[in-house]
Amino acid sequence: MLELQTGPLSARIHPEIGGIIAGLEWRGPDGRLHPLLRAPPGLAPSTAAPNKMGSWAMVPFANCAFDRIICDGEQRFALPDNRLGGGHCIHGFGWESDWVVLGHTAGHTVLEHRREAGPDPYRYRVTQDIVLDEAGLTIKLALTNETDQALPYGLGHHPWFPAAPDTRLRMTARGALLFGGEGYRATGSRPLDRGGPYAEGAVFATGEEVAWSFLGWDGTARIETPSTGLAITLTASESLRCPVVWAPPGADFLCVEPQSHAIGSPSERAAREAAPLTRLAPGETLQGWLRIVPEAL
Repeated sequence: MLELQTGPLSARIHPEIGGIIAGLEWRGPDGRLHPLLRAPPGLAPSTAAPNKMGSWAMVPFANCAFDRIICDGEQRFALPDNRLGGGHCIHGFGWESDWVVLGHTAGHTVLEHRREAGPDPYRYRVTQDIVLDEAGLTIKLALTNETDQALPYGLGHHPWFPAAPDTRLRMTARGALLFGGEGYRATGSRPLDRGGPYAEGAVFATGEEVAWSFLGWDGTARIETPSTGLAITLTASESLRCPVVWAPPGADFLCVEPQSHAIGSPSERAAREAAPLTRLAPGETLQGWLRIVPEAL
């Protein structure tokens, strides 16, 4: 495990367990220690299943490739099943891989994950450049196609933010996917009026599952929890403006996942038409960043 510490912020990173940022904490002006990422006591990071904690990279695509298929209209190939027999491939391969430490200081870590073999064509190099300053955490991602052919790629990061019954989410987007059938398969997309359901900072918990694949996000999301006195602002690069927002009923967390394409774009035509994967030529790189900044309410 690696530790970062800068001023009031500290982070714990496990390179050998999917390169996960397993903990991020901030000591506020009143001396209270606030978790900025979900890290329940007794829950340790794992590569057996996607972690419901911290934040971790999604590469070489984000979210789900249904039926273990990559199909971008030009190429079609199968992937391994990494959803514990679910018949799909979830969140790519970064979360279940050992990452190499390329550099580490008190406030800066660089990790690398390389895929050099597998039953599918994906061969790539990806780095996470993680910087902790006195105001917040910045994660920079760079994914390079290391094959001899053009292939469709995507990337993202999967933060799990703490939430309470009074937590509010404020973010705006121009559109969203329409879901139909099993497991968030897209049937199309639609425009959103007045910036969508969270444009005015709505209370997040509704007693029901929340699942959105937003399109045309402006790149800023603010999470406010009056009962804990904490606000978290998430920002992301223009390349990661297709965020997924998700939580099951009654959850003590909410996920706002900046990513480069819509849910299901690896395999589903309707999602691909809304926000596709990015075809990278040999040696070409896809980049993106996100930043998490706390403040007291």
